[in-house]
Amino acid sequence: MISLTVTALVFGVVFLAELPDKTALAGLVLGTRYRASYVFAGVAAAFLLHVVLAVAAGSVLTLLPQQIVHALTGVLFLGGAAVLLMKKGDEEEEIRKPEDQSFWKVAGAGFMLILVAEFGDLTQIMTANLAARYDDPLSVGLGAVLALWAVAGLGIVGGKALMKRVPLALITKVAAVLMLGLGVWSLWEAVAG
Repeated sequence: MISLTVTALVFGVVFLAELPDKTALAGLVLGTRYRASYVFAGVAAAFLLHVVLAVAAGSVLTLLPQQIVHALTGVLFLGGAAVLLMKKGDEEEEIRKPEDQSFWKVAGAGFMLILVAEFGDLTQIMTANLAARYDDPLSVGLGAVLALWAVAGLGIVGGKALMKRVPLALITKVAAVLMLGLGVWSLWEAVAG
């Protein structure tokens, strides 16, 4: 059974953490060069694969004693918050234009870009942490993949408009505060439990 509370929490945390990421900007660039639906198909498939891997890793952590899991996820969340707070401006990455714009070429370019760029990324680590914390792989996986797809869709279709209205620095700070809160809460549970 899927928990809407866990799904919504994971969605919010992952969405805010991914929004200022270079991947949203890469999706925007690909979306301006190619058919958006082709780009989204490739990007969505890569994000799905990353979430499956992250949830599997997080599920393995649930085999450890709860206090250790809470302490580990707390430290990782605090580290993620620090990474977001110390993050400098994103450098633009070069994206090569496929010679033909068939579905498979464009979707493949989007898939490979996300597969490589997001491996071991902060949101993948956060997803593993959340899977370990809540021991609810379906809810965590659903929340994470929907958040990543939403950011990809925003990046592909309307990233420039969003970035003009909401400063990237504000989005990054909100994500960092959420992660800081989750880190402190996890550490408190490790000590109190």
